[in-house]
Amino acid sequence: MGKKSSGLNTAKQLKNRRKKSRWKDRWYVRKAKGLKKKSDPLGGSSQAKGIVLEKIQLEAKQPNSAMRKCVRIQLVKNGKQVTAFVPGDGATKLIDEHDEVMIECIGGKMGKSKGDIPGVRWQVIKVNDQSLIALLSGRLEKARK
Repeated sequence: MGKKSSGLNTAKQLKNRRKKSRWKDRWYVRKAKGLKKKSDPLGGSSQAKGIVLEKIQLEAKQPNSAMRKCVRIQLVKNGKQVTAFVPGDGATKLIDEHDEVMIECIGGKMGKSKGDIPGVRWQVIKVNDQSLIALLSGRLEKARK
């Protein structure tokens, strides 16, 4: 590419140049083609409901050596299966198989996993329409389904 156009009547040329150059930016391409929405199990939404299939423990990445408590979930909206982290001390005791949970994004960089849990991008925020934080602090009793 040469020098930028300058002078009178060059607005159109500059506009077209900018439009062409934007396609070299990978983030613009992802947004314009809707690739995030296509590959995202939640389908672009911030939260989703799912049914707990099983409780699992994942090993943390180096240099940590903890067993992170997670659950396998089948989403209600499209049937896809995801793994979600269960935050809080003793929170897995409050979640049983076949419970309905609400998950949200953990908020790692570029939509990837956060911290030392490999491949886990979501966390549980509600169990049977009750806040997990409220259940943990003892403000609520777990509802019977």
